[in-house]
Amino acid sequence: MLRHARNVGAALLPIDVRLSRLERVALIATAQPTVLADEDGVRRVDGVPIDPAVALVIATSGTSGQARLAELSSEAVEAAVIASAAAIDARPEDRWLSCLPLAHIGGLLVLERHLLLRAPITFRSRLTRSVFAGLRDARFASMVPTQLTRLLDAGADLGRFRAILVGGSGMDADLTSRAADAGVRAVPTYGMTETCGGVVYAGRPLAGVEVRAARWGELLVRGPTLMRGYRLDQAASVAAFEPGGWLRTGDGGEVGSDGTVRVLGRIADVIVSGGEKIWPAEVEAALSSHPGVAGVLVSGSPDREWGERVVARVVPRRRVAPPTLDSLRDHAAETIARHKLPRELILVERLDPTSLGKIRRRSQPQDAGAM
Repeated sequence: MLRHARNVGAALLPIDVRLSRLERVALIATAQPTVLADEDGVRRVDGVPIDPAVALVIATSGTSGQARLAELSSEAVEAAVIASAAAIDARPEDRWLSCLPLAHIGGLLVLERHLLLRAPITFRSRLTRSVFAGLRDARFASMVPTQLTRLLDAGADLGRFRAILVGGSGMDADLTSRAADAGVRAVPTYGMTETCGGVVYAGRPLAGVEVRAARWGELLVRGPTLMRGYRLDQAASVAAFEPGGWLRTGDGGEVGSDGTVRVLGRIADVIVSGGEKIWPAEVEAALSSHPGVAGVLVSGSPDREWGERVVARVVPRRRVAPPTLDSLRDHAAETIARHKLPRELILVERLDPTSLGKIRRRSQPQDAGAM
């Protein structure tokens, strides 16, 4: 279908099969396509034609819950695939494992590697140790941290992969260390749908990609892989770019003198407590190594004295003996300043990620209890 669409000059909008009927209807209404292809066949519908230069229209998968439709040109997709291959030394004959949703840019780019580089692909929707035992000729894969964690937990043999690209959400220090100890070349990537996937590999921008930090602390990206804009949303398209063609990422970060990129987190999620900026991801990293923590999510809550206070939602490893707020604070104080420590602990049974491993900080399960 992807090859056929490109041959006839059409743009492809993949729709996630896991969406409900109402979600699919809403997405199609937003996209206003001229052709629909599903189990009932291919049919023309009343819609708005698209610029022939656009190859892909991808629904963004951010954490806000408000998806937009990013338009990506053929040139952007090709630039992304070629730059990625050069960065990890992937050759046309190297087989890729496809295990991400094909409606998301990370999964779709594996297909594009086949179309543009002729790379062979193996598809697997479920990743288990036994599945991996049969993937002896796969050399590259794209995964989210949750998938990599589960494979390491299962003792899967990942050593045969020359590189595993890890995106969707950041790799914490524990996962990075575990992967290295297992002999896995796990490459943390940074990017988004609007950049046609990851454009920063292990802190270094891909060839042709520029990254800088704006004066207000937001990371800006410029290069050949960027989207043209959002489908049928001129206002959002204009707002997404700064003068000079710099894409606003919505992420806070820093760029070192050597060009190394450090991502701090979503600007919208930053906590301002007592006049100090606190990045939730940094606090989560400090808390996640506590032996009693199976999962953690940090956010801000209004506070009369401090403006906002740091709140930690924690999934305990042992429900009968959960960690206390004091033990968490003492543990985290070994690696971060005390003004960043949580002032409130909420115990929860689970944290609900998106399909790409991202956490929606404003939409989580009911709290089990606060301390």
